[in-house]
Amino acid sequence: MIKNIIGHTKTIVKHRWIVFKLACKAGIPWRGFVHDLSKFSPTEFWEGVKYFVGTHSPITEAKKYKGYSDAWLHHKGRNKHHVEYWVDYDVDPIVPVIPYKFIVEKVCDDLSAGIVYNGKNWTQDVQYNYYMRQREIVLVNPKIDNFLIEVYTQVKDNGIENTITKQNLKSLYKKYCIDDKTTYFYKAQKGVWEIINK
Repeated sequence: MIKNIIGHTKTIVKHRWIVFKLACKAGIPWRGFVHDLSKFSPTEFWEGVKYFVGTHSPITEAKKYKGYSDAWLHHKGRNKHHVEYWVDYDVDPIVPVIPYKFIVEKVCDDLSAGIVYNGKNWTQDVQYNYYMRQREIVLVNPKIDNFLIEVYTQVKDNGIENTITKQNLKSLYKKYCIDDKTTYFYKAQKGVWEIINK
């Protein structure tokens, strides 16, 4: 138990430190500073300790053993950098374009998680490969999807240092999320996106 407490705490702290450094590069230092503070809440922390393995998220382990994760249900409802925060599955939603500071925080979060859990085996294509699998099962506005694909492709091809800059990320967000005037409506019953106006 003590080993898990120490290991889980060290993982959170290391993850938050990397997110903070990336967030500073991206021009959103406050989002990096307050990132994932809910992980220290009892609901998230103690489940994290119980299912801590060190090579991937305890949430994955909890879902494997219980079929769900209390920590995840708590976490995604309190942290706007998770795309799941923005979706109401009870209606046919217009899934919003996530505001810049939160989607960039997600980028920093995802890159940090990949670095922490992969350690010396981390490569520039880790997040690209992970996101291309995840996007098939996560509901996200197509504009945000295009933004994330471009960011992770750039990381894969050019590295973090060249991609995670305030100027580059703002330019990509403007290109994919602001200049694109398409409005998408998600039909939950059909599982498809429809363009409702341009």
